[in-house]
Amino acid sequence: MTADKALFVKMVLDKWNATIKQTDDLLKNLSDEQLFREVAPTKNRGIYLLGHLTAAHDLMFRLLDLGNALFPDYKAIFLDKPDKVISGLPTVHELKQSWTDVNMQLGNHFKVIPSDEWFLRHTAISPDDFEKEPHRNKLNVVLTRSHHLSNHLGQLILLKN
Repeated sequence: MTADKALFVKMVLDKWNATIKQTDDLLKNLSDEQLFREVAPTKNRGIYLLGHLTAAHDLMFRLLDLGNALFPDYKAIFLDKPDKVISGLPTVHELKQSWTDVNMQLGNHFKVIPSDEWFLRHTAISPDDFEKEPHRNKLNVVLTRSHHLSNHLGQLILLKN
């Protein structure tokens, strides 16, 4: 492993951890009522975004070859369907706990993955395609999910008013 690889891993994981913390802090301060609001007229509600982010992070276990999703049912509710289509959502309390559980377990895995391993292919790319596109590695998954989280964090911040 080169020092450059270790530096890249540190930069990406620092960004991931900081954005998770920002989101955790915001979620602690948003009431159930606020989470049931739309971030803008006719747009997603906060509760849906929380479930969507939890489901997206939960799928990272398989994508990074770390095991199975903790909440596999969330994919059908929060990734396969738009907001307001499914009536029986988990409660805000359940979603906040699921969010915490998923990110705590991912964080525990991330701490012990050797730097070189982050540059291996993720499970959604074939070995042949990875040879042609080595940037489609495990570290890039965390980078893109950090960006995804940042975008939705910006939307959730709108619920504070």
